[in-house]
This record gives sequence, C-alpha cells and structure tokens, in this order.
Amino acid sequence: MARLIFMLVTLGAMTLPVWAAESIHPARDAYDGWRVGPMSYSFNRFTFFEAIDKAAELGASWMESYPGQKVSKDSNAVFDPSLSPEMRQKVKQKLAEHGIKLVGYGVTGLPNNEAEARKVFEFCKDMGIENIAAEPDEAAFDLLDKLAQEYKIGVAIHNHPEPSHYWNPDTVLKVCQGRSKYIGSCADTGHWCRSGVDPVEAVKKLKDRILYFHFKDLNEFGNKGAHDVPWGTGKSKAKEILQVLHEIGWKGYFSSEYEYNWDNSVPEIRASFKWFEKTAAALKPTGWKPLLADDLSNCTTNGNWTLKEDLLNRADKGGDIWTKDSYGNLILDLEFKPEKGTNSGVFLRTADIVNWLHTGIEIQIADSAGQPVGKHICGAVYDCQEPAKNATKPAGEWNHMTIWAKDNSIKIALNGEWIIDMDLNRWTEAHKNPDGTPNKFNIAYKDMAKVGVLGFQDHGTPIAYRNIKVKKI
Repeated sequence: MARLIFMLVTLGAMTLPVWAAESIHPARDAYDGWRVGPMSYSFNRFTFFEAIDKAAELGASWMESYPGQKVSKDSNAVFDPSLSPEMRQKVKQKLAEHGIKLVGYGVTGLPNNEAEARKVFEFCKDMGIENIAAEPDEAAFDLLDKLAQEYKIGVAIHNHPEPSHYWNPDTVLKVCQGRSKYIGSCADTGHWCRSGVDPVEAVKKLKDRILYFHFKDLNEFGNKGAHDVPWGTGKSKAKEILQVLHEIGWKGYFSSEYEYNWDNSVPEIRASFKWFEKTAAALKPTGWKPLLADDLSNCTTNGNWTLKEDLLNRADKGGDIWTKDSYGNLILDLEFKPEKGTNSGVFLRTADIVNWLHTGIEIQIADSAGQPVGKHICGAVYDCQEPAKNATKPAGEWNHMTIWAKDNSIKIALNGEWIIDMDLNRWTEAHKNPDGTPNKFNIAYKDMAKVGVLGFQDHGTPIAYRNIKVKKI
C-alpha cells in the first residue's frame, strides 16, 4: 500500500510524492503483512480474464493463477510459460486496470531438468510472480533451490491429501531442512483436514517455512469428500490458525482456492474475505476499512440507496448519500459502473451537505468514455481541473478509481492511469481557475474545508459503486 514518504517521483507528465506514487492502485490489506485474494482455480469454469474480473468484483488486490487456464474468450492461448509476449502484456494490462498483482502460480510441474524448470521460473519472473506451488520429486530440490535463489522466487511444496507424497507436513519439513528460505510450503489447510492432519499443529510445525497458504475451511474434518464453506464457519480452525500466525510474526499470502459451488462461488468467497478482514484487523490493523456499514447506519440518506454484497446502488431518486463521519487526509478506493447518460460524483471534505455545491470538492463520475478531455468529464475535479486523459471505460463497465487527499493535494488514478495532480493552493480566487477559466464556486478552493463528510451524488441517473474502502492518512 502507499507509504507516507514525502519524496518526489515523476510519472509521465506528473510529479507525484511517493505517498501517492508507490502503487497506482494501492493494496487494501486489513493486516500489516498479510495479503489475501482468490486463486483463479476457484473460477476454472471461466477464462483467466473472467477470473480477474471476479477478483476485482471481490475487491481483491492480490491473486494466484494456475497453469492451463484459457486466457480469454477471443483467444485459444492458455496461461502457462508458452504464453506469447503479446498475450502476457494483455494480461499485465488487465491486472493493472484493476489494481491486482499476481503473487502465486500453481500447482504446476517442476521437473529435475534445468532447461524445462527454468522455463517456469522465467515465466513467473516476467509476470511478477513470487512463489511457484508444486509437488516436485525430492531428487529435484538441489536444482530447484539453485534456481529459486537465482530468480528469488519461492518453490512452495503443495500438499494434496493422503496418499500424495507431501500430505504429511513432516515430509515437507524434511525436504526444507538445510535449504534456502526460497524452499517452503504451500500450506493447503483443507487438504490437511481431509488427511486428518490438525491444521493448527501443522502450522506450528512448519512456521516460517510456509511461503503461502491455500487457505480453506471445510464442513467436515477427516473426510476426503468434505467441501469448502465460508471461512470461519467450518471445522478447519481458521481463527486459531490466524492467531498462531500472528503470534509467530508470520507474513505472507492467503489464497482462496474455493472448490465448491463452482459456477457461483463469489458470494461465499466474499463472505470469507469479510470474515478474514474483520478477524485480521482485530489483530494488527492497517487502517483500511469499508467506508459504509452493511446496513448504511453510518450514512445520511433518504432511503434511495441500497448496499448488498458490497455493491452500493442508487435504487431510486431521492437524494445523495453522505457519511456521518468526517474525513480529511485519506485514501479512498472504489469502483463505479456508469450506465448510458450517467451523471454522478464523489464528494470530498464536504462541510455542509445542504450547501454541498460550495462547501465540498466533487470528483465527476459520468458516462463520458471517448469524449474530449474537459472539466466535466469523468475523473475531473468538477469545473476546476480536467483529467490528464480520458481513462473512462464505456457505459456498463466497471472502473477502478483511487483518490488521495492530503492537505492541499488531490491526486486521482483511474483504471491504472494517473489523471489528476491538483494543488488546491493554486485556486486563489472564487469563481476562477488558475488557467483563467471560470468556475461556479463561491469559495476559492484553497479555502475549502480540509475536513468534512464524504458523499455520492444522486443526479437522477443510474449509478453503482462497489468495494468502497477508505484509509485515513
């Protein structure tokens, strides 16, 4: 996530402080040092691009991939080392638009053959992947440890259920002994339970040899036919595992490989992530939190907005929705989907919700894909500053926006592109922009309140927002 370091970094035509430039769309992890996201195998009925869309729907910043998944509907390419440079770039662009980073790849083959194994490492290096999950022959580990150290990519030994070779954590630990930190475990807590292995005791045994998790909760323990259930509701001691990991200071990635309700697993994975964020944040919070309560009880609204499955929808005319809490310096991360003709906005630091026009800063949300750059298109600071480019997707598609506000600085990223770098102190006169054009505001923007409520505008047209998270800075 963005760190608060006040150095200057130049990105294209914009000069940005590192607190806004470290990552275009920041990770929104609930626990400092723990990352969570879906495994694309959870969506193996779909293409990899569709899996990325589902990860975005879940509000994920991280994701694991598996070999052989078809990349997109309009291509026969599959996600593995054979993927062409052109298709790799398309994957990278798709991930960047949603602010998602690949962190794992597997379960895949890693043979005791340097030329073949190196192909996997080269592919993972190119895609920015940190760990490869595999179940290699024990004789291959001298070679694999050498490659892992060379590429600085972990080899995470995966445990399928008994009688697979690595079902017992003792076997994994034996292979790791005497080897570098890049050799460890891809700890599948569900398969441990299917094999009758207590997952808490397995975690205590492997400790920092766990490179990352296939984290699961099952409806039964000791039954190979048990199936996934939302985390925190099953028999896999999910909460106890997190407590142990917290106590030993473990850091890493939790991958949700959800192997149930294949065609519609997103609601159950979402429930898992919400449980994880609440449980993890109670142990070591980062400050990221959902902006809105599930029942909208922390908002002022006339009842015309609904929130379900983290989707905020303007259901009918009736007015804007406002937070009851006030915010000053913050990072606000969200997605929005305009329909044809949509006109809406995100309000920052609004001092008076009755006189919102003249006491708050509006970021324009609109159906304006393909329109010339101007002060009224999507992403503009309304009537004051146009975006550097029109990065809005067509009506009916989801857009990812991050807003950074710190003192006099407002910065905005949209769909993986920097679009706004605004210094409020340059707006020294009411009704006048620094470029000489007029605006409608009775207060010079340099004199706008630095603390106020946040809001989403009902301008009489359809609009939906989702995965709205905020962090005070």
